[in-house]
Amino acid sequence: MTNLVLGGTGKTGRRVVNKLESLGLPVRVGSRNGTPRFDWEDDRTWAPVLDGMSAAYIAYYPDMAAPGAAEHIGALSRLAVSMGVRRLVLLAGRGEEEGLPTEQALIDSGADWTILRSTWIAQNFSESFLLEPVLAGEVVLPTGDIGEPFVDAEDIADVAVAAMTTEGHAGQIYELTGPRLLSFGDAVAEIARATGREIRYESVTTKEFAAMLAEGEVPADYVEFLTELFTKVLDGRNAYLADGVKRALGREPRDFRLYAEEAAATGVWGGR
Repeated sequence: MTNLVLGGTGKTGRRVVNKLESLGLPVRVGSRNGTPRFDWEDDRTWAPVLDGMSAAYIAYYPDMAAPGAAEHIGALSRLAVSMGVRRLVLLAGRGEEEGLPTEQALIDSGADWTILRSTWIAQNFSESFLLEPVLAGEVVLPTGDIGEPFVDAEDIADVAVAAMTTEGHAGQIYELTGPRLLSFGDAVAEIARATGREIRYESVTTKEFAAMLAEGEVPADYVEFLTELFTKVLDGRNAYLADGVKRALGREPRDFRLYAEEAAATGVWGGR
């Protein structure tokens, strides 16, 4: 089996690549810097990347709920099926109603599909836009005390690899969460404990958060994306646990504390 990973340089994609390679399976990374090149905005690049593949992991950029996502996923999925790439695994967002048409486009393609609905990824604190605030010792977000079942990117990648390489996952929608609910304040406290540093968490209103980002010269479109994310997805709708990891892998998901300890040991946040 030859496996394609679209978004193979991102948080989950590069882990999927590493895990497939550790199994001795051939992997092709689909990206604008890859060979052959892949670009969502240029459908002429799609067929060369799909050629000869057996399965594909799809992490759509910029977001499953973005304008044009359903059209892109539908067209790519239909092309993949026509070229013999039937096993398609799509990374989706948990609680994103705007992303449902994109999921349906995959389902309607005729593929042997699997959908991974991910909650908030723990690695956003160490590999994304929350890294800088953690390093600065102050994380300010409009999240209040709402609980979030943070999921480890390693779990997402393990489920993706299982769906790509083993039987029994076609037609499944897996909601992927961690094993417990934590507020963002709780999560920051776990990171502080793991690093031995003092890291402060402050909750603000969405309006205050947007103004803070604008003052920091964050691009307007990214400000809009983040404020919409915190307003809609992190409004409490995902404040419950799901069994997707256990259903797919037969084991419990990794806890946020383990993630924080392992990330702290790399020195990414400073401290011990």
